[in-house]
Amino acid sequence: MVGSCFGHQAVVKLLLEGKADVELKEGNYGQTPLSLAAENGHEAVVKLLLEGKADVHSKDCYGQTPVSLAAENGHEAVVKLLLKGKADVNLEDYNCQTPLSLAAENR
Repeated sequence: MVGSCFGHQAVVKLLLEGKADVELKEGNYGQTPLSLAAENGHEAVVKLLLEGKADVHSKDCYGQTPVSLAAENGHEAVVKLLLKGKADVNLEDYNCQTPLSLAAENR
């Protein structure tokens, strides 16, 4: 679901309606559509994916979750959406960093 990376809301909506796999990991980093949308700050796409029951705790090859990626890149609105979706801010990545530590480090 590459549309999630680029914020193509209409494309993502169409794919979700067609029962596309929201957990399909893509690219070299093994990121889900939710991770890609969160990392790039695409709030509307994140909302669609959460409504489509995307896993807020999915991890990429570095152990980063969607909320980690959003926090690291300063996407506050996306972080708030993910927290409403019950994202765990205490999950550490493989470098023992939490979303909070990533946000503080990259501020």
